[in-house]
Amino acid sequence: MLAALASGLLLALLFPPAGLAFLAPVALAPLVWSAAREPAWRKRFLNGWAAGTLFWGMVCYWIEFVLAHHGGMGHLGGGAAFGLFCVAKGLHLAVFSTLSGPVASRVWGAPALALLWAGLERTHGELGFTWLQLGNAGIEMSVPMRAAPVAGVYGLSSVFALLGAVLALVVMGRRWNLAWLAMLPGLWLLPAPPDVTAGTETAVLLQPNASAERGADALSPIQMAELTLRAAASQSGRPSLVVWPEMPVGLYYEQDPEFARLAQTVARRTDAVFLFGAVAMTAKREPLNSAYAVSPGGATLARYDKIRLVPFGEFIPPLFGWVSRITQEGGDFAAGREVVVFQGAGAFICYESAFADLVREFPRRGAQVLFNLSNDGYFGRSAARDQHLLLARMRAAENQRYIVRATNDGVTAVLDPAGRLVEQWPADQIQAGAVAFGRRTHLTPYTRLGDWFAWGALAIGLGLCTLGRFQASE
Repeated sequence: MLAALASGLLLALLFPPAGLAFLAPVALAPLVWSAAREPAWRKRFLNGWAAGTLFWGMVCYWIEFVLAHHGGMGHLGGGAAFGLFCVAKGLHLAVFSTLSGPVASRVWGAPALALLWAGLERTHGELGFTWLQLGNAGIEMSVPMRAAPVAGVYGLSSVFALLGAVLALVVMGRRWNLAWLAMLPGLWLLPAPPDVTAGTETAVLLQPNASAERGADALSPIQMAELTLRAAASQSGRPSLVVWPEMPVGLYYEQDPEFARLAQTVARRTDAVFLFGAVAMTAKREPLNSAYAVSPGGATLARYDKIRLVPFGEFIPPLFGWVSRITQEGGDFAAGREVVVFQGAGAFICYESAFADLVREFPRRGAQVLFNLSNDGYFGRSAARDQHLLLARMRAAENQRYIVRATNDGVTAVLDPAGRLVEQWPADQIQAGAVAFGRRTHLTPYTRLGDWFAWGALAIGLGLCTLGRFQASE
C-alpha cells in the first residue's frame, strides 16, 4: 500500500503548486513495483484505488473550496462531495494497478504497461471529468514534446510510463527491460518544435478581475468598454480582434439590447472583430455558455456554444443531485453541438482546454489561431489557474497554433505554436492592452488524426493484459 501511495504522491507533485515535473519519469515506478509483487488482484485494486484517490485529492484540492464557498455547501458538504469525487476518479488507477500485475512479469511487460496507462488516461473525459495527464508534466521538455503534435499528450504519457515501468522492473531484477529504452531515441527522429517567431497581428485583451461573488458588478460593462477602447486607441495600428473573457455573471447579447449596442459600439470604434463571452438561450430557454464574434459593422459573425460543460459548475452529474451548482443561472446549462470557426479563428471556452479531442477540431476546420476565453475566478488563488494554463499550453503544441488566453482574473497569456509562454499578465489585476499573435495553416498529424495513438494504446494494452492474464493462469 505504501508504495502505491508513493506513486499517488509523486504524480501529484508533478503539477502546480509543487511543479516538480522532473519526477515524471519515476512517478509510476512505485505503483508498478507494488502491483508486480502483489499476487492478489483485490489488493492490487485497493492499492491502486488508494493511490488514485490521493492523487486527485492533492491535485484538485481546490474543488472543495469551490463547492464549499461558491456552491454554498460549507466545508462539511463540500468536503463530502469532493471526497466522493476523488474516490470515483481513483478507480482509474485501481484498474491500472489490477491489470498490471500479470503483465509485469512478461518480456513485453514494460511497453504493455505504458500503452495501458496512456489508453486509460484517454477514458477520463468520456467518463465525466478530465484534467491533467501524466504527459502534461513534459511541457518544458523539448525532446518528449516532439511527440505532442503526433500523438498528443498521451504520447508523452506513454514515454513517462515506460520509463517508470522499466525502473520498477529493473529494481526487481528484471534487467532485460532496459532494452525497451532503445525505443526512446526515436523521439529525436520526430520534427523539432517550431522556432519562436514574432506575432504579426494584435489583439486587445481585457482582464476585468471581477470577483466570483460580485460578478460583473465589480466593473460594469460600460467601464469595461471604456477601458478596452482606451487600450485600443493607445496602439499604433488597428487590432485584428478585441477580446473579453468568460465572465462570472453572464452578459446577454441577444436578450439585452443595451449590452448589444455597447458591444457593437466597441467593434465599430475599434474597427475590429469583437470576441466576448455571453449567455445565449436555446429554443427551450435553456442557458448556453457562448462566445460571440461581432464584426466592425455590428453583424454577428459567429456564435460558439460551449460543448464540454463543467461538472458542478454548469450541470450536476448523475448521482450528485444533492450538490449545489456554483453558477447563478436558473437551471443547468445546455451543451453546444457544433465547432465554429470565423475568419480563420476559433474560440473554445474555459474547461474545454482539458479536451484535446475537442480543441483539435478548430484547426482541423480551418482555425489558424485559437482563443481561450476563461473565468478562473471560482478557483480563488489556488494552483488551479496554473494547472489550467498547462492544459492550454499542451493544446497549442499538439496543434501548433498560437493560443491567446483572455481570462477574467488570470492567467491571461499568449502561447506560441510550441506551447511556450510568449506573454503572461499578472493575475488578480484589472488590465487591458494589446498582445501579438500569429497564424498558421499547417495541420499536425494530431490535428488530422486525433487520438489514434491513445485509442490504439488502450486496445493493445488491454489485449496484452488479457494475454498476460491468460498465460499466468496456465
